[in-house]
Amino acid sequence: MQTPTVATRQIVAAVIGNALEWYDFVVYGFLTVIISRLFFPADNEYASLLMTMVTFGVGFFMRPVGGVLIGMYADRHGRKAALQLIILLMTISIAMIAFAPTYAAIGVAAPLIILLARLLQGMATGGEFASATSFLVECAPAGRRGFFGSLQMVGQSLAALAGAAMGMLITQGLSPEQIDSWGWRLPFVFGLLIGPVGLYIRRHLNETEAFTSAKQQQIERVSLGRLCREHTRAVLACFGLVVAGTIMYYVVLIYMPTYAKTQLKIPLGDAFMAQVAGLLCLTAAIPFFGALSDRIGRKPVLMFALVCYFVLPYPLLAWLQAEPTLTRLTLMQIVLCTAVAISFGPVSTALAEQFPVHMRSTGLALAYNFAVMLFGGFAQLIVTWLIRETGTPLAPAFYVMFGAVAGSVGVLFMTDRYKDEVLH
Repeated sequence: MQTPTVATRQIVAAVIGNALEWYDFVVYGFLTVIISRLFFPADNEYASLLMTMVTFGVGFFMRPVGGVLIGMYADRHGRKAALQLIILLMTISIAMIAFAPTYAAIGVAAPLIILLARLLQGMATGGEFASATSFLVECAPAGRRGFFGSLQMVGQSLAALAGAAMGMLITQGLSPEQIDSWGWRLPFVFGLLIGPVGLYIRRHLNETEAFTSAKQQQIERVSLGRLCREHTRAVLACFGLVVAGTIMYYVVLIYMPTYAKTQLKIPLGDAFMAQVAGLLCLTAAIPFFGALSDRIGRKPVLMFALVCYFVLPYPLLAWLQAEPTLTRLTLMQIVLCTAVAISFGPVSTALAEQFPVHMRSTGLALAYNFAVMLFGGFAQLIVTWLIRETGTPLAPAFYVMFGAVAGSVGVLFMTDRYKDEVLH
């Protein structure tokens, strides 16, 4: 049995490593506008932006592959081994982006380097959610799994916060010439801390007792096909929940600086300021709603969040569109990020509770990464296309509302195990 001090050190190490991992992935999304003109030059800004977003989305094709392979690896060799492998893959990919020559220097080879790096990032990130979530939930004492699982999403929000802060610093502290010359590389170079820091942190993790116990019992490992056949309901429930969360995440947290710059003509530096304010609220609120789900259940909290997803985006975007100012953008981001926090609090634990220990990482990876690939990876591309085709800048709201409906179906399918004393 772990002492409280050891358990706390385990959780802190997992959350910090998780934040470093996700930082490198989201910072590319934040710098889409800048990267588009350096690596994907085209005849017009719209075409250049679309090519950059396609590259952002292509990385998601590797997420199901990496997620399932690393998830199976985690279910066989442990959560610790998988988390160390993920850090190594992400370090290689971020180094490729940080030091990649631009299109002006080496021509078509430049976007190919970015594409390869994004594929590696997708593979690493595909395994991160399932492995880190399984680790945190299995470390939790009975009655506190919602709170412990919420720390997975705290790691993600810290990553987005760090990425937005870096974007704000370079866009407000450097001239456009300096940004294009070398400044855009700074957030990625900072991300290289993932190597020594992340590997050190994760090398000192202890394996979870739940996994060790399952391994000692020599529970039969199941194939992917058997997992889908015997746990169809769980996979569908997780898929629907992740569709809602991932659309909201990539539209509100990743795409919004680009939206503010291209659609509302708000300076990118100001857009990052609003993003930082919203992300501070998000990070602070997530553990509260995770703990609340330990008291009243995962389903009520998740359903309330999905109602917010459905009713809030359209009027808030319309209000912002009527008067596109920094103040309104900041207030909108605070409200929407708080709605995200309501969902992010219980969702990681709710997903993990749908699967038994010996197939948890694989099951989570399967449902999570396919949903993220289909509805998150190309969220920016889909929203940009919708805006152009419909002629209304309010189109992102319709995409979020669609996600809310899918998430509601997922909640109906899921089994609420918040009262279970033992997580099997």
